[in-house]
Amino acid sequence: MGLLQDWLLKGTSLTISALIRRWMGSLDYKVVYHDPNVDPAFPVSRSQKRIYVFWHEYILFLLYLRKRCGLSMLLSRHRDADYLEQVARIFGFGTVRGSTKRGGAAAILEMMSQAESNHLAITPDGPRGPRRKLAPGCVFLASKLQLPLVIIGLGYQNPWRVPTWDRFAIPRPCSRARAVVSPEINIPPNLDSKELAVHCHAVEAMINRLTDLAEDWANSGETYLNQIDMVSGPLNEFCYYPRLKSARTL
Repeated sequence: MGLLQDWLLKGTSLTISALIRRWMGSLDYKVVYHDPNVDPAFPVSRSQKRIYVFWHEYILFLLYLRKRCGLSMLLSRHRDADYLEQVARIFGFGTVRGSTKRGGAAAILEMMSQAESNHLAITPDGPRGPRRKLAPGCVFLASKLQLPLVIIGLGYQNPWRVPTWDRFAIPRPCSRARAVVSPEINIPPNLDSKELAVHCHAVEAMINRLTDLAEDWANSGETYLNQIDMVSGPLNEFCYYPRLKSARTL
């Protein structure tokens, strides 16, 4: 990459990052946890490394909400991801470049290395789809490294959709954004190919179920007994999430 291209990449990435902060910062974020301790924003979560998985179309949600939370994100080696890599770094994410089709083995080795100090964040249908179909890398890593998976279902209120393979979601300003987070899911070690396929099927089904719940919740605007406000970035021991009153539990 030439000097001019390098400066253009960095300048454009800074502009995109500022736009994301302004745009995503206008949303109303709420979450339902099965166990709040799995959130990488909490200090109690930082010693236990985990693998967080969510669908590619909602990458802006976690990019903004969990910046500087000790996460490394798997991105493709395609040139389109150069800007995303720079933006992710500006938001305090580590990055690993690769996919199941390009640089897969090297990416897995790098993710193993990153897991020694960071949580891992993987969009298992990326970078080229099919949409909401899970590639086995995240389950393989969870088994190989004996790190728990945490599945995150995400949704916006009536978002705009980009005509890409993943129907990339762009939230409307000042709209609702919702997350439903699973407990830790432990994958057994030393899986054979059949066992790997069974666990992949189960994880894919759970991501879709939690995503459907989050999308329905965002569109309905309902209030749930166990919902909590979400704020951006890492939290210290003096921060807390206020509990809201309601008559329903998600």
